[in-house]
Amino acid sequence: MGTPMAVDPGARLTAYPAELERTVVLRDGTPARLRPIRPEDQDRLIALYGRLSRHTAYQRFFSVMQRLPPDWARILATVDYRRRLALLAEVGPEDAPELIGVARYEPTDRADTAEVAFTVQDDWQNRGLGTLMLDALLGAAEARGIRRFRAWVLAGNGRMIDLLTRFTDVVERQTESGVTELLFQRRAAPRAPRSPDLTDRR
Repeated sequence: MGTPMAVDPGARLTAYPAELERTVVLRDGTPARLRPIRPEDQDRLIALYGRLSRHTAYQRFFSVMQRLPPDWARILATVDYRRRLALLAEVGPEDAPELIGVARYEPTDRADTAEVAFTVQDDWQNRGLGTLMLDALLGAAEARGIRRFRAWVLAGNGRMIDLLTRFTDVVERQTESGVTELLFQRRAAPRAPRSPDLTDRR
């Protein structure tokens, strides 16, 4: 995903979805908090971008900038929690947490399909955070009537492609000019085995 979409002034804002706040545990045992973004997080997005390696920044925005432009940060931090949603991952004390990751979806030309994108700070990669954020984001999207997802990923970004192909059901995949486009759905949770009915004595 490159340039962020402009905020739709006609979009109806919904209440902050506190039910999406949760604590998760990373692969190394570190607790992290996931919560929906707020407009006042825009400066923290700029600070997070400044901590990313050039490689990670390029994988997210398909370009490298000296700093995340403030108008981009404002757009990225302003969502309606329905058609546009972003989840933040934070660690550390609640009164001064460190922002380490962002997962978001944006509307496409189809009401039931959203574009997704992820960013995880370099020193927090390979700890399972991407998988946890993917599950939380797709679950929130489904609760809002979104069933199909699209992602544009640099063909060399094997970590992201592997994440999506391992944990979602990819229905379309094509690569052109070094960018892989994936259309996918959330993988249904396995059904629990049916308990035997002890009253059935046939």
